[in-house]
Order: sequence, then C-alpha cells, then structure tokens
Amino acid sequence: MRQPLILASGSKIRADLLRQACVPHETAVARIDEDTIKQSLIAEEATPRDIADTLAEMKARKVSDKYPGALVLGCDQVLDHHGVLLSKPENEQAAIKQLGLLSNDRHSLLSAAVLYEDGKPVWRHVGQVRLRMRTLSDDYISDYIARNWESIRHAVGSYKLEEEGVRFFTSIEGDYFHVLGMPLLELINYLTLRGDLAT
Repeated sequence: MRQPLILASGSKIRADLLRQACVPHETAVARIDEDTIKQSLIAEEATPRDIADTLAEMKARKVSDKYPGALVLGCDQVLDHHGVLLSKPENEQAAIKQLGLLSNDRHSLLSAAVLYEDGKPVWRHVGQVRLRMRTLSDDYISDYIARNWESIRHAVGSYKLEEEGVRFFTSIEGDYFHVLGMPLLELINYLTLRGDLAT
C-alpha cells in the first residue's frame, strides 16, 4: 500500500477478509451511535440501501478526521425484508422472531463500503445479495439459536452463512463477500487501479 489503509470497524470478519487477501491495514473502531442514526433515517423514509451507505460513510468520516493522509474504509450491512430493516438481534427471543419472519421467504443483504481520504469520500460501493430461505420449523429455529447464539448475536438476520446458517437457504444470488459484509472484489479493483496494490 502506498499509504496506510485504516479499517473503521471492529469486525473480525472484515479484518480477516483484508488480511487473507494480503491487503495491509490497521483497524480503528468508529464510535458512532448507529441505532439513533438508523432510526432517524428510517423516520425520514430512507431506503435500506441509503441507510447502509450513510452508516458506512459516517464511520469512515469519523475515523478519517483522526488519520490525515490515510485511506479510511467504513463498512455497514443491513438486511432488507420487503422494505423493513432487520438489525442485529438484541437477545435470543429477538433472533427467534427474526428467523421466523425470514423463513420461507426472500430477503436482501446490502453491504456498503466507503473510502475516505483527508476527510473526503473518494470511493463507495453498495453490493446486494438476494437470498431465499427454506421453511424452518419452530423447533429447529430454537435449537439453532441455542447452539449458535454466541456466534450469531452480532449477525444481521440472526444467521451466518459461513457457518450452519448455510443450511437455511435454497438459493443465493450475488457475491459471497457481500454476504460477509464487504464488497471485497470492488475494493481491491479500486485500490489496484489507484496503484495502491500491486498485481
């Protein structure tokens, strides 16, 4: 990298994606009030896509102010279920309710990324994945949550596709990295075109 890349996130999955792709980076968690911002945007009837993009940008902007000269990457992911936003479950009962809503239905995951440099946005992308979930029994949902709570408690939609959650789905249309919360290919393409990554 010609200049430092700062990941404005505490997400281990996002950090691992960059590390596994050999993209040098540091992390600095952006301290923003996501819930308040999200509720304000919902009240303004913002689309799920705009909500994901706005949250990613606010994270990048917050950290960029502290790291002049660095590229700062902000990311966010939301789940769109027929226009209703689902967030990370607050507790096991909320997770059970979420999976009950998603069972035998379609939903979309929107993964936004925004790069800031010297306090200004220089690149952004919102990737979308469309998923179709099979019918899940109440017993299976309860057992799944009990077995996996520690892993999925911070997962939008109360599942992780890279783990047992893959069993829920009959079809997935889109990029796997978008499911994991980062438009990784698009980011790498941009950094390569800038000359920040060698190929």
